[in-house]
Amino acid sequence: MFIHPDLMWAQYKQHQCDLIAEADTYRLLAAARRSRRARGSSGAEGAGGGGPDKAVVQARPAGNLAACAPPAAAPAR
Repeated sequence: MFIHPDLMWAQYKQHQCDLIAEADTYRLLAAARRSRRARGSSGAEGAGGGGPDKAVVQARPAGNLAACAPPAAAPAR
């Protein structure tokens, strides 16, 4: 029994979206880990960043976390 080409293509696209989402999650967590280490080592008061007299600088977003669009015809899960 052969798989219909459209079904195979939909499975391929879904797998690609899953891989991209997993990579985005990994990059986001790695960036958060790096920033926490940097903040933790800069001050003596834990992960807060050095105390109330130091201003906390907002960092720019680490990456794009937009989800892949759902396929037009997806099987029920």
